[in-house]
Amino acid sequence: LVQLVESGGNSVQTGGSLRLSCAASGASGYIDYRSCVGWFRQAPGRQREGVAAIGDTIRTTSDDIVKGRFIISRDSPHNWFLEMSELKPEDSAVYYCAAGAGVLPGGICSFASSAYPYWGQGTQVTVSA
Repeated sequence: LVQLVESGGNSVQTGGSLRLSCAASGASGYIDYRSCVGWFRQAPGRQREGVAAIGDTIRTTSDDIVKGRFIISRDSPHNWFLEMSELKPEDSAVYYCAAGAGVLPGGICSFASSAYPYWGQGTQVTVSA
C-alpha cells in the first residue's frame, strides 16, 4: 500500500518561509524517478490547484502561483520537498503531495489531479497579514 505523508505545514507571517516535505512508503515498484511527484493546494471554497511538480529532472511550476517563490526538489524517488518563500496570505491552503503521474512529452508533469493516483492527507499552511 502506497502511503504519502506530508509535513512542515505551519502558521507564518507574510514574507515568511516554509519547507514542506513528502515521504512515500510502500512505493517501490510504484513510484520512481520516471514518475512525476508534486504539490497541490486547496483553499476553502476553491478548487484544488497544482503548484509544482517534478519528474526525473524537469520541474513544472504554476507560474501564476509560484512566480519564483517556490522551489520543488527531490532527493530520492520517494522523498520530495517544496521550499516556499515570500509567503502571502493568499498562499494559505491545505497543501497536498501527490505522486505517480507519468511524465509527459518534453519531460513536464501534468497538473491534472486525476493524473496522480497517490495522495497525502494534506498539511495546513496559514499565512497571516
